[in-house]
Amino acid sequence: MISQKARYAFRALIALSRRNEGEAVVIGELARAEDIPQKFLEQILLDLKRSGLVASRRGKVGGYMLIKNPREIFFGEVLRLIDGPVAPLPCLSKIAYRKCDDCKNEENCEVRKVFAQVANVTRMVLDGTSLADARDGNIDDITETYKISA
Repeated sequence: MISQKARYAFRALIALSRRNEGEAVVIGELARAEDIPQKFLEQILLDLKRSGLVASRRGKVGGYMLIKNPREIFFGEVLRLIDGPVAPLPCLSKIAYRKCDDCKNEENCEVRKVFAQVANVTRMVLDGTSLADARDGNIDDITETYKISA
């Protein structure tokens, strides 16, 4: 399950992606429009700024804006930035691998094999879906693509 912080980050980024390139939005306006607590949004935008996804500008036309094309910002990138590794088991993490405490043999672990498939499909969707895709409704139904019953 993703954190509330990640959900707010996605909502803020998608809202910023609806703006014209270079158009800034004041944090209070963004917080009200997206129903995000302003103090929490300030922390999130600071993280996104440090990562090079957004910038801030002071003054009369100040606020926050995307500095990367929404077609180049992928859900996986943002989720890893905010929540850390995208893996259902520690032994499947690409950036924070850790052997499971109760596992005798990873190669033959039936649980790991199943969740490796879950992780692969999850990463494929997250790393293949941009802010622009979400904003524009260009999301393929993976249940159709993979014949999965919902």
